[in-house]
Amino acid sequence: MEGPLRYHLNPTRLYPGEGAGLDVLGPAEAGRARRFHAGFAQYAPTPLVSLPHLAASLGLGTIRVKDESKRFGLNAFKVLGASYAMGRYLAERLGRSIDEVTPTELCSPAMSQLLGPITFVSATDGNHGRAVAWTAQQLGKKAVIYMPKGSDPVRLENIRSHGAEASITDLNYDDAVRLAWRMAQENGWIMVQDTAWENYEAIPTWIMQGYAALAVEALEQWRAEEGGPPTHLFLQAGVGSFAAGVLGYMASALGSALPVTVIVEPHAADCIYRSARAGDGQPHAGTGDLATLMAGLACGEPCTVGWPILRDYASAYLSCPDYMAANGMRLYAAPRGGDAPIVSGESGAASLGALDGVMRSPSLASLRGALSLGPGSRVLLISTEGDTSPRVWRDVCWYGRHADELGK
Repeated sequence: MEGPLRYHLNPTRLYPGEGAGLDVLGPAEAGRARRFHAGFAQYAPTPLVSLPHLAASLGLGTIRVKDESKRFGLNAFKVLGASYAMGRYLAERLGRSIDEVTPTELCSPAMSQLLGPITFVSATDGNHGRAVAWTAQQLGKKAVIYMPKGSDPVRLENIRSHGAEASITDLNYDDAVRLAWRMAQENGWIMVQDTAWENYEAIPTWIMQGYAALAVEALEQWRAEEGGPPTHLFLQAGVGSFAAGVLGYMASALGSALPVTVIVEPHAADCIYRSARAGDGQPHAGTGDLATLMAGLACGEPCTVGWPILRDYASAYLSCPDYMAANGMRLYAAPRGGDAPIVSGESGAASLGALDGVMRSPSLASLRGALSLGPGSRVLLISTEGDTSPRVWRDVCWYGRHADELGK
């Protein structure tokens, strides 16, 4: 057994305007990113799926899920960040605003010739690397992708299918990031990474703004169907850029109506949980191989530009065993009572698995109470990926890998 869910409640949770600045992720910036995305022929809002039977079975009022397996035909949300950051970089290289260029223009042969040869580089378990490779292919540029040890060969081939040079290293994720950065410095390549460090903050910020555009869509869809905003928001975190992008936009757009927001991570890579629990306001890194079923969340070092938002505006931080993510995959894949099925990968289903565990476990009654989770709760989840590793999805959903341990 992997041990029970661990949690930390934020004793200093702030309201928008009291903590980290939100302008960079506010409606104006998120709207700019969404307008840029809409310039791609592949763009369409992903569905917001209602799961009423599941909500009732867990004792909740509403569960709605943003299904990012439908995004751009790439089976994951990551392209929102990569495409916008790469577009912003090229616009600045041209001395123009992102508002003045379109993806069609940037992807044209004439523009590619004007910009000259450019190589983008990144480290990834798969989804982000595929997004960088796809965008580079659209732009007529090169991409080099480094993957951590244990990465699924199917994800490697998906990246290569877009013309990128890609390889699986013998490094963990954070060391693969350092390798990519070193190669960028040595070769004059452009690093496209959704984590930040000193003197590398602009591109990670643009990636977060790209992720925030997802929240613009989700909130518009939610309001059209539910009226008021969600009361609860569960967000999975690796380095924290996705969670910070969505939470930052929600905090800016909703103010005091910000949902109770819960950050979800795997036990083996819970750097946000560790940072919050440390209580000193600083980001803290995890260590080790970061081996977890939730491969897309296997990150040991928080994104420094995203951390302040998660520190100030999240209500709780959960460190979860792998079987909870597997439970989430199975709940999505085989719904009951007429709910629509969703194909969700191991990282995409982490938030539902955590919600299910919190609502079902007798030992977590105090956490349910602290989060005010009950029949009046309206919960928003985001399934960030589909079956990007078909083998893992099959083993979990067909053959019961990582069996449920609640109640053992």
